[in-house]
Amino acid sequence: MANSAVHRNFSWLSIAVALFAGAVVALPTQAQTVPLTLGAIPPEDVVPLAKDGLERALADLPAAVESVLKRSGVPGAAVAVVHGGKTVFARGFGVRELGKDATVDTATVFQIASMSKPIAATIAATQVSAGTVKWDDRIVQHLPTFAVGDAYVTANGTIGDFYAHRSGLPHAAGDTLEDIGFDRTTILERLRMLPLEAFRTSYNYANFGYTTGAEAVAAAAGKAWADLAQQALYGPLGMTSTSSRYADFLARENRATLHELEGSRFVAGFKRDPDQQSPAGGVTSNVVDLAKWAALILANGRHDGREMIAPAALLPALRSQAFSSPARTIGSRSGFYGFGFNVSVNANGRPDMSHSGAFVTGAATNVQFVPSADLAIIVLTNAGPVGAAEAISSHFLDIVQYGAVTRDWYALMHPLLMQNYASVGDLVGKTAPASPAPARPLADYVGTYDSPYFGPARISQGENGLVLTLGPAAITMPMTHWDGDVFSIAPRSENAPYGSLSSVRFEGLGGALKSMRIDYLNDEGLATWTR
Repeated sequence: MANSAVHRNFSWLSIAVALFAGAVVALPTQAQTVPLTLGAIPPEDVVPLAKDGLERALADLPAAVESVLKRSGVPGAAVAVVHGGKTVFARGFGVRELGKDATVDTATVFQIASMSKPIAATIAATQVSAGTVKWDDRIVQHLPTFAVGDAYVTANGTIGDFYAHRSGLPHAAGDTLEDIGFDRTTILERLRMLPLEAFRTSYNYANFGYTTGAEAVAAAAGKAWADLAQQALYGPLGMTSTSSRYADFLARENRATLHELEGSRFVAGFKRDPDQQSPAGGVTSNVVDLAKWAALILANGRHDGREMIAPAALLPALRSQAFSSPARTIGSRSGFYGFGFNVSVNANGRPDMSHSGAFVTGAATNVQFVPSADLAIIVLTNAGPVGAAEAISSHFLDIVQYGAVTRDWYALMHPLLMQNYASVGDLVGKTAPASPAPARPLADYVGTYDSPYFGPARISQGENGLVLTLGPAAITMPMTHWDGDVFSIAPRSENAPYGSLSSVRFEGLGGALKSMRIDYLNDEGLATWTR
């Protein structure tokens, strides 16, 4: 994300969960273990599950959820557990919106953010199973006008490459275009302007890279993505409260309100329309529906006694395809990404697949699968990422596997997730000069400036000074004089959290100003506008 190593939209927190859920832990000495009798046959070298671990974890779960909500200040959550092909736990907690009485129940629909990615992978797997596409189909076979900034990658990049974030596109590619109102078609077209890292040996989490892969799948099927999602997955599974269109979410009365963190408290009311990156972050659903999807994954693609997805089509999504977090020492574990799933191995030797989702503007979710125990847990919350969702699922799985909680998961995850709120912009933490150089007459700055990547920007003069307007959404930001030809703006979006402060620098010697550069958008060096 702009001027930050942390992507604000549901990014590295998924990796963190995979790594810490698989961290080496000391097994509680009081835990009795027995050979596995639950679900799928595990590898021979795994540590047996704790005796009565599932029953104890289910009994403990309500209190664990309530405790995390109280500690975090998150207003509401819904949790479901799937085991043996059945939903063995589903419950709502707290309220849909702070200050209102409506409570969260199992029918409450949440925005699930990047938990949409493993669902999009499942949708792609249905099309692989049907023979419509292959994971290694080249993108240009189905999107012939698509291009990135390297001819070889354009010609050879596959659906799998983009689903695994190994295309070479930079981290968060295209997200700031979405912030200022560009549509999906325009964003994908402008990805060709971005610099690339190494093809297939780099890993950069990019929502619009992922969306590129999904758009290729949809094009092969001859359908819009949201229609394909409904016809290939939601309809057949009976996921009647699930959609990949934001308008459907707004039409539901029983829906969770987003709560954004401002300082130390959550505030309701921010809206987040993720339609442009729908495959990567636009699904809305409830825990009842998501439990049906989780059961399909645990059943290796079978539903109602029939094969809905061929195991060979699904497996590539659930196994390692890219190094998401290479080990930094010989004593550390690496993190891996499949085609939309984080993939790791727990301390007891059991493979784990997971994904988190987050909108800094007010949502956080987590799903974790332990297929060898035929088990999954889904946690949805209606507040920005503070570690609550990950703490709940990890606490639960500790008891199932080890018979006791191995650590304070909220204390561990909270500071990691709080990095998502780091303000962006070069003026954060700085004080304006006490005796700044004077600005030119304000009329000298007024006009329209253009960027090939970000499009036109307009500087106008209002009653209180200059105003910057960006993008099709006409995002407006008041400008405050800083020093000479430098002004400050305080952007606020999914990728510019509360407290962000950025410079706008005008340049041009002598006569008319020739250009301006907006720092918080300049990660790839494309945020210079010419007059």
